[in-house]
Amino acid sequence: MEYYPEIYQVIPTEDYRVYLYFDDGRIKLYDASELVTKGLFRQLAENNLFFDACTVLNNTLAWTPDMSYDPATCLDLDPIVLYEECPTVDEPSWLFKNIPE
Repeated sequence: MEYYPEIYQVIPTEDYRVYLYFDDGRIKLYDASELVTKGLFRQLAENNLFFDACTVLNNTLAWTPDMSYDPATCLDLDPIVLYEECPTVDEPSWLFKNIPE
């Protein structure tokens, strides 16, 4: 059986990057800085929409510019391409900065 990667969590950053948490435990980093300059994705560069509308739908990275969170109308990316092309990274340390021990 071939592995089909699924994303279960995303953490967007304000510099158009997204940490992708896959179901096999890997964390990958997607750089969307070029994506937000093309086609329908250009709207994500406006009014902090990249950050605010970023979510997981259809088991992959997605944005819902209309904030409907509708899997049928979202802008999503192929999880196989993201898994194969994005570099594997460590969990970002800044996530745990303000968590009390």
